[in-house]
Amino acid sequence: MSQPEPILRPFNWSDVAPITAIYAHYVKNAVVTFDLEVPSETAMAEKFGHMVDLGHPLIVAEEEGRVRGYAYASTFRPRPAYRFTCEDTLYLAPDAVGKGLGAKLMTELIAQSQAFGFKQMIAIITGGTEASIALHRKFGFEVLGEFPQLGYKFDRWLDIVHMQRAL
Repeated sequence: MSQPEPILRPFNWSDVAPITAIYAHYVKNAVVTFDLEVPSETAMAEKFGHMVDLGHPLIVAEEEGRVRGYAYASTFRPRPAYRFTCEDTLYLAPDAVGKGLGAKLMTELIAQSQAFGFKQMIAIITGGTEASIALHRKFGFEVLGEFPQLGYKFDRWLDIVHMQRAL
């Protein structure tokens, strides 16, 4: 029996709980985020509400009625001169990793970011997270800089890799 094809759709408010649960996994178990404590659903709703208000790309991957991942692009920095530059974010449910869903989300995120009017996309990735770096390379991102020991999580120092692509 073949796996059902995931549906990519816009964010809706009922996604806050499953998105928070996906993110919580990475806060607790991985270095891909530098958050040390899981944000509340209220905090996540506020963050996503801000992106909704701005009209920024915010995509949810759903399979058989379950949220399997999400991606968004939002302004890189708050100053007006950065208004055409976005930073991407993409998270998958742990059991959805390695099945091509990240590439589907990235394809749609890039398309929606271009349609929104962003001209550059920045990725800020924890050093050593090769799958994330490889996904970005696949979509034309180039490494522009590596910053050693910028974060400290799970009793170790972590590097940051900055990548960029034109939209």
